[in-house]
Amino acid sequence: MTKKPTSTQKDGRVATNGHVFSQNGTHSDPSGKPQGADNRRVELGKKVTLLRGISIIIGTIIGAGIFISPKGILKHTGSVGMSLIVWIACGVLSLFGALSYAELGTCIKKSGGHYTYIMEAFGPQMAFIRLWADLIAIRPAATAVISLAFGQYILEPLFMPCDIPPMAVKLATAIGITSVMYLNSMSVTWTARIQIFLTFSKLLAIAIIIVPGLYQLFKGETRNFDNAFELTNVKLSGMPLAFYSGMYAYAGWFYLNFVTEEVDNPERTVPLAISISMLVVTSCYVLTNVAYYTVMTAEELLASDAVAVTFAEKMMGNFSIAVPVFVALSCYGSMNGGLFAYSRMFYVASREGHLPEVLSMIHVRRHTPLTAVFILYPMTILQLFVGDIYSLLNFMSFLRWLFIGVVVLGLIYLRYTKPDLPRPFKVPLFIPVVFCLTCFFMVFLSLYSDPVNTGIGFAIALTGIPAYYIFIYYNHRPKFFGLSPLDNLSQVPF
Repeated sequence: MTKKPTSTQKDGRVATNGHVFSQNGTHSDPSGKPQGADNRRVELGKKVTLLRGISIIIGTIIGAGIFISPKGILKHTGSVGMSLIVWIACGVLSLFGALSYAELGTCIKKSGGHYTYIMEAFGPQMAFIRLWADLIAIRPAATAVISLAFGQYILEPLFMPCDIPPMAVKLATAIGITSVMYLNSMSVTWTARIQIFLTFSKLLAIAIIIVPGLYQLFKGETRNFDNAFELTNVKLSGMPLAFYSGMYAYAGWFYLNFVTEEVDNPERTVPLAISISMLVVTSCYVLTNVAYYTVMTAEELLASDAVAVTFAEKMMGNFSIAVPVFVALSCYGSMNGGLFAYSRMFYVASREGHLPEVLSMIHVRRHTPLTAVFILYPMTILQLFVGDIYSLLNFMSFLRWLFIGVVVLGLIYLRYTKPDLPRPFKVPLFIPVVFCLTCFFMVFLSLYSDPVNTGIGFAIALTGIPAYYIFIYYNHRPKFFGLSPLDNLSQVPF
């Protein structure tokens, strides 16, 4: 007869089937004595250095877009010169947001990113709604989309010039998703090392575009820049959408804030990594577009399905076959960095009692939040094979800017409600104000341009309210969910 598992609380420890876990996370035998000589707390180590922090940010921001279709801004501005100005302006605005998050990351030294900052400023209900939208829709869909790009471009050299069977793309995508989740569950160190390699790979790919393009420019190939700022071509009505496209291209500067507890010397590393990364990314985006415009006309760029491939065919001949490989590596880097960051948000949410307790447990040898890494796997695979991913992303795109705006609004709010909070890094007030207004402008733009999809996305997010009251506030949760957030017990390792 199988004995039913038992759990009792005794002398500040939680005993489960003859094993005792103390509240500080040490594993003890039934007598209450710690097992082994090492009585330290099992926790995530501080393994994110400055270089690794930069690689997380750059490696996640730069995905496939700059190589495949960086034409949304040109399409909406109607002018080569104006499109470059928008690229620079979006880089500066994104830097404002990144610096605001740097202040939050140095005064609130907890992992979790958006979720943690909303929790600190506006309480658990608003934070849970953000978490709910991420968990049920945003993250699985976003992961599936960037993974589909990986599957498409990793197979393209094998099938050229034929079309790739859709099922082959999905199978390659599933393998890519599985491998990146396995990597993140096995080792933080190797995850960071591979992220550094992938970041340098995509910077190499960008350099392969920039160097020949600028060489042609310095040789006098400037005809595509003639009348670059001619006002007759500028579409003022399309400028808001151009900024929307540009801000989306820079999204990802906030990922380091999801792993703050693992950053070595966060007071120095977080602001420095964010500032260096944004400078590098803005320079790469602007110079890459200058290189494209040097070799290709605006009409050729808008007509191309894969701009980097067209550029390589013009400049490097058969070497263009290598471009899909670089794009695939770039996508894999975005998958790896995004999963590394968002798994920590689920880990922190579980620690706060908003997700099942098992998600806050750390592997005792590998020191990785293994269950928090794999929580997205079923939903991502399901959406990959049966879901309408792109429609879901349309529903949810505005929620990203809504909640980022709420986070930065929380920074301004905390300036007044908690003026004595230690702030090792503090930005001038106009920086978060300008960025907050930018975010809410993009939310308004989404409502104006696509009210149906935006409304559906908003309704999906609002389902988090009844979920919060049922599972969290009134504590009507399944037994597997674990501890109530009202229970004053620390989470334990396995």
